[in-house]
Amino acid sequence: MASIEPQSSNSPASSAAAPLPPRPLAARLGITSVPRDELRRRYTQSGSKFIGIMGADVHYVDEGSGDIIVMIHGFASSLHTWNRVADELKRAYRVIRLDLPPFGVTGPLRGATGAIETMNLPTYRRFIDTFLQALGITHATFIGNSLGGLISWDYAVRHREAVERLVLIDSAGFPMRLPIYIGLFNSALVRATSPRWLPEAIIRSAVRNVYGDPRKLDPHTLRRYVEFFHGEGTRTAIGKMVPTLDFAELDTSVLTTLAVPTLVLWGAKDRWIPTAHAAEFARRIPGAKSVMYPGLGHIPMEEAPERVLADLRAFLGLHREDTRAPRSPDKDTRRTPA
Repeated sequence: MASIEPQSSNSPASSAAAPLPPRPLAARLGITSVPRDELRRRYTQSGSKFIGIMGADVHYVDEGSGDIIVMIHGFASSLHTWNRVADELKRAYRVIRLDLPPFGVTGPLRGATGAIETMNLPTYRRFIDTFLQALGITHATFIGNSLGGLISWDYAVRHREAVERLVLIDSAGFPMRLPIYIGLFNSALVRATSPRWLPEAIIRSAVRNVYGDPRKLDPHTLRRYVEFFHGEGTRTAIGKMVPTLDFAELDTSVLTTLAVPTLVLWGAKDRWIPTAHAAEFARRIPGAKSVMYPGLGHIPMEEAPERVLADLRAFLGLHREDTRAPRSPDKDTRRTPA
């Protein structure tokens, strides 16, 4: 296991201000992949660090001090989805967020022979346990979105004394039909061809689909999603991963045994995971509270961070003056309890 290494980079603000260069045709068609070192150069942040875990240099950001919050993103996303929420919470907490394999700057896990590992739930369990042990984290609040929500509540079930609070944002867990953009990878033809041909138009459409209002999606964020999906090895890893995603096999009955304060947040326009699952999480986890956000989609903490922060502050017992608001707060702070 490698030691933790700080990584310097351009700030997100300066990167966002720079004009976007056009991508070559081969890149737009997904004929070529974005090298890992190029992703590292473009998308690490001032707080970025790396640690060797299970054959990958895992990218994470560790900022602030005090009680620990661990943030875990969802499928095909990255730690950047938490940028504006983390910018505020790190003023009162130590906030740790990471790029799950095979996504973001981290990319795929590889075995001893260099072969890409299959990211099923048992592998994610080994990965998150190893990562947290390497950082010496024994007690934390977990905030997870989508796949990251599943990893978070599963960790809480397996390590009951280690989780202080739990926040599930449009979390996976209950049986469902996979979103079409993920389900495509259940096709053997797509799995065989996507590493060598996957037009960015498909990725752009998928990213717009996770926003309640796609007009809020800025070009730099959209480009980041595209380049991460086109990252070296990522499409091959996704092709190995998706056929293992069978939520019907998960034992969600264990949720009724959780004894941890839990907040369930959900976008009412989530097109990826049914909104009915929000009520199901709140029903099964004793004492859980639920909030539904009108107009927001599958990643409300990215689409409208100020609305999510208002509920996180209340849940964590923070006052507004304890933190500083993001640079561009969402003006509509209405929230409807689910």
